[in-house]
Amino acid sequence: MSLRAEVRALKRRIPPRVPVADPLMARDAVELARRAGVDPDPWQADLLRSRDPQMILLCSRQAGKSTVTSMIALHEAQYRPPALVLILSPSLRQSGELFAKIRAARRSLGADALPLSRETADTLEVVNGSRIVCLPSSEATIRGFSGVTLLIVDEASRVPDPLYQAVRPMLAVSGGRLVLLSTPFGKRGFFHHEWTEGQGWKRVKITGYDCPRISPEWLDAERAAIGDWWFGQEYLCEFVDTTDQVFGYEYVMGAVDPDVAPLFGGTAA
Repeated sequence: MSLRAEVRALKRRIPPRVPVADPLMARDAVELARRAGVDPDPWQADLLRSRDPQMILLCSRQAGKSTVTSMIALHEAQYRPPALVLILSPSLRQSGELFAKIRAARRSLGADALPLSRETADTLEVVNGSRIVCLPSSEATIRGFSGVTLLIVDEASRVPDPLYQAVRPMLAVSGGRLVLLSTPFGKRGFFHHEWTEGQGWKRVKITGYDCPRISPEWLDAERAAIGDWWFGQEYLCEFVDTTDQVFGYEYVMGAVDPDVAPLFGGTAA
C-alpha cells in the first residue's frame, strides 16, 4: 500500500473532530433562538431557560408553541450530548412538522450549528452523539427507546392515553424532561387531566390575545366567522365539552359519589 493510501485509510479510522461548543449559546438557549432568527416572546424566553422536568404548554393556534419547542430540542441536542430527543404526535406527519421546524432552525444557525453525522427523513444524528427522532403514534414502534433525555409530545390533547402511558417510563432512568404542547380538545384524556390535576408541572397558558403577532381585530373577526365554541377552544384555550357529548363534563362529575363502589371494577372517584 502506498503512503498516500495509508494516510487515507488512517483518516477514515479517526472520528471527526467535534467542534467546540459556542459558550454563549451553550449557556443560554435564548441566544441560540436569536441566532436562528427568532426573537422570543417573554414566555418563550422563560421556557428556553427553564430546566423544569415537566412542562405543559396550553396555547392558542399560531402562538409559537412549536417554534419554542423546536429551539428547546435543538439546544438539547447541541449542548447536552449525548442527548436523545424524541418527538411524538398523533401521526407521523404531525411529528414531521415539528421535526421540519428543528431542521429549519438548524439551517438558520449556519456555522453555529454542529455538523451532522447522519440525516434521514425522521432522524438527525449530531457529531457529538446526540439524536433527534420523530415518531408516529404507534405504541409498538416506540417501546424500544430508552435513555430519553427530552420527550416532546406535540398536539398532546389528541394523543391516545395508552400511548402516553407507554412513553412515560422512557424517562424513569434517564431523568429526562417531558414537554406537552397542544390546544385543548375537550375535557377528556391525559392532557386535560395533567393540566387540571397533574402534579409537578410547569404550566404555561397563552391565548390568542396574548400573542403579539395576532391582532385583536383579526381575532374578533375569527370569532364571528367560526363561532364561540370553536373560538373558545382554538384561541382562548378553553376545555369545552365536545360536540358529540350527550352529557356535559360538569353533569357527569356532579353525579359521581365517592361512597358508591363501581359496578364493573376500578375504583371510586
